[in-house]
Amino acid sequence: MYLHDASRHAVLLTLIWLLCTQAGCSRDQGAGPGAPGAMPEMPVTVVTLTAQPVALTRELPGRTAAYRVAEVRPQVSGVVKQRLFAEGALVSAGQPLYQIDDATYRADHGMAKAALARAEAGLEAARLRANRSANLVKSGVVSAQDNDNAVAALREAQADVASARASLDAATVKLGYARIQAPIAGRIGKSSVTEGALVTADQDAPLATIQDLDPMYVDVTQSSAELLQLRKELASGSLEQRGSAPVTIVLEDGSHHQQTGTLAFSDVTVEPTTGSFLLRVEVPNPGNELLPGMFVRALVGSGVRPQGLLVPQQGIARDPQGNASAMIVGADGKVEVRPVQVSRTVGDKWLVDGGLAPGDRVIVEGLQKVQPGMPVQATEAGASPAAPPAPK
Repeated sequence: MYLHDASRHAVLLTLIWLLCTQAGCSRDQGAGPGAPGAMPEMPVTVVTLTAQPVALTRELPGRTAAYRVAEVRPQVSGVVKQRLFAEGALVSAGQPLYQIDDATYRADHGMAKAALARAEAGLEAARLRANRSANLVKSGVVSAQDNDNAVAALREAQADVASARASLDAATVKLGYARIQAPIAGRIGKSSVTEGALVTADQDAPLATIQDLDPMYVDVTQSSAELLQLRKELASGSLEQRGSAPVTIVLEDGSHHQQTGTLAFSDVTVEPTTGSFLLRVEVPNPGNELLPGMFVRALVGSGVRPQGLLVPQQGIARDPQGNASAMIVGADGKVEVRPVQVSRTVGDKWLVDGGLAPGDRVIVEGLQKVQPGMPVQATEAGASPAAPPAPK
């Protein structure tokens, strides 16, 4: 009997202890932040968003091309007598490049010059006859018919002089073509012929090629879908076009070209196979750092977003479906999860398209330690941490 009462007493004490424990837990959960047993505030670092003008750029692939290209070809036939330039050197416009054997053209020039002198002598004789005839016809010594013949002979002599002068000019031009000159200034490549080679007028193969490398063209391509999106943003007012933005050229090794370019023109035809169109950028190239045919990338400005929001990349997380979200500190000091829309990066930050507003405090450090609804102690990024209280 005694053992039975003792067992009932032990069970009763156990039930009383469990009830007291549960009551104590309820008191702890309902206690305020400063009460004993309350959930501690985790320290986090936040960035307060502010609206600011954000210049947007597009990185587009492209190829460099010479500003001007001239293929040097002979305009008269003959044997190359001398090459007058160094391969790979800079040449100026009008600089002699090749000398073709001009013996035949000098002879033709001499004959044309002599023919002109003969025509001019005949013109002088015809002029004298016409003057005498004009005086004699007044006195009746020469008939009117003879006077008309003298005037006609004078005009014929004048035409002969004009024809001979034109022939001399043609011979002079051909003689000048025997000395081939640079049509433009630039850097000349290798020569395709040597001394003694026979060249013909208007042949297909050029003797050499001259390229003007300062400035340079950079031909880049942009998709038509990006162009349509850009026009929609401009029409809605979310993007502003503020003049012609400078274009930065990124070289193959990742470095930037020292000179910035400008957009020369954009093509009006979309390539059917690629769905893209051509943009041509003009870039100064004083040091010949850019060479024709190089693969480069161009950072082309697409406009300015006047009220842009930038969030550090560490403040944006993505789920397995690719949806972006950010943890922010609400007005009550607790953590909130906010779905956001981001489409592009600007430097080391995401450009926010939706989901966040100016004044929101986005958590960028301490994300692993917090949960939604948890109270936190927020410190602005870049601010000096608060000094601990001095010991008493």
